[in-house]
Amino acid sequence: MNNVGFDLWADDYDKSVGLSDEEGVYPFAGYRDVLNKIYAGVLSHFGKVVLDIGFGTGTLTSKLYENGCEIYGQDFSDRMIELAYEKMPKAHLFQGDFSVGLADELTQNKYDSITATYSLHHLTDVQKIDLLHLLLSLLKDDGCIYIGDVGFTTRKDMEDCKIQMGNKWDDDEIYFIFDEVKITFPQIEFEQLSYCAGVFYLKNQ
Repeated sequence: MNNVGFDLWADDYDKSVGLSDEEGVYPFAGYRDVLNKIYAGVLSHFGKVVLDIGFGTGTLTSKLYENGCEIYGQDFSDRMIELAYEKMPKAHLFQGDFSVGLADELTQNKYDSITATYSLHHLTDVQKIDLLHLLLSLLKDDGCIYIGDVGFTTRKDMEDCKIQMGNKWDDDEIYFIFDEVKITFPQIEFEQLSYCAGVFYLKNQ
């Protein structure tokens, strides 16, 4: 899906995601649990400067914003940014394809928490690793990166889910495999929250 596709989807995004979560179906089964887990983790941290990669309409970040967090972010879609600004008028939001990097303004700061929910599966595995290295360099020493997304402990777990989903499976998306990401980032942790999704926690070593 290109940025035009995301722009067209923006107004119905929250509704379509919520329906998928309520019905417990791939890919958004466990969506609320994933966001709630990240929300609690970010707010438990002493610092409240947050960078969100692919914030969409601001479903998560607007709640953090309401609780005193200073929000920075980058998203692919101009329309998503417009909707997010309506919820967070004082946020620092930038448009851009994060598969090729971040806006210069975002790389000038250090962040207490960095979040990415259901956005990084659009990147190849190599792009994910490159972006995570960049994000770690922007993280404060005691900070944490929270990645909430479709994800699995092993590749077999993913293949089993793919078979179960049949023609509902999205072959254009590339999901996190914990065992494989751990090779590059041995400090990463993973909490499975539904049969197809969970939260990855990545801190500086």
